[in-house]
Amino acid sequence: MSHPGTGTAAARGFATGAGHTVPPPAGHSPASPSTTGAGAGAGTSTSTEAAPHAVPSEWRADPYTHALTSGHGPLFLKGTDGERLPLGVERWCGTPDAADRTVVGRCEGAVLDIGCGPGRFVIALALAGHRTLGIDVNRAAVRRTVRQGGPALVRSVFDPVPREGRWNTALLVDGNIGIGGDPATLLARAAEILVPGGLLVVEVAARDIDERLEVRFDTGRSRTAEGEAFPWARLGTRALLRHAGTAGDWAGRETWDHAGRAFVALRSRTRPAPSSW
Repeated sequence: MSHPGTGTAAARGFATGAGHTVPPPAGHSPASPSTTGAGAGAGTSTSTEAAPHAVPSEWRADPYTHALTSGHGPLFLKGTDGERLPLGVERWCGTPDAADRTVVGRCEGAVLDIGCGPGRFVIALALAGHRTLGIDVNRAAVRRTVRQGGPALVRSVFDPVPREGRWNTALLVDGNIGIGGDPATLLARAAEILVPGGLLVVEVAARDIDERLEVRFDTGRSRTAEGEAFPWARLGTRALLRHAGTAGDWAGRETWDHAGRAFVALRSRTRPAPSSW
């Protein structure tokens, strides 16, 4: 990711502490030995932690990792029906655009970027004064974030994360509501990560859609998709609000769009205080 603050941004992250190594689940990248990100704040370690779980190859090899490493596509998700969904590699690896800034401006307090990719939101949030941490299952994505001075871990959202239950804001942008192919489960997990009354910002499809897919990464340069298949989901605003309402973990909401991209902000419900006897 190219950023004007590279090497100088004082990203205010969270140290994970000794022994806080958590393995990623199936579908997520194994990690290399820990590394420390320059500019991640005093005493703050950012690491790509070693993990024993077996991992499907689509998260650790071409073409996804190559796209993140090079900073450009073309890259697609190809469904079993042959439809190719374009992925915005250049946007992910660039500086935040106007639509991204509408997200940054709504964030509150400490922010966890779920599926942080190359780290443009992590860096932007740090520069805006937020404590922030990015988690991603892809080692190349985390390495790129760390090189820019952003705190990031190779970690699945479905495994324990640092400061669990104490994040003020969580992000699921760039289509990451699709992680795992089960939006209801992902929304429930996000509610666990946030403080009561915390904010979840989700980027949704710009059209009314509610799909569960099996996809593979594809460069568009061959007749067959590359890599192993994995589950994914696509939701529009209505579908997301329906899932959030069914889950019962979410109260207030805001919807907006900018430059052809659509977003929803959900407020987690305040948990009742335990009764006293």
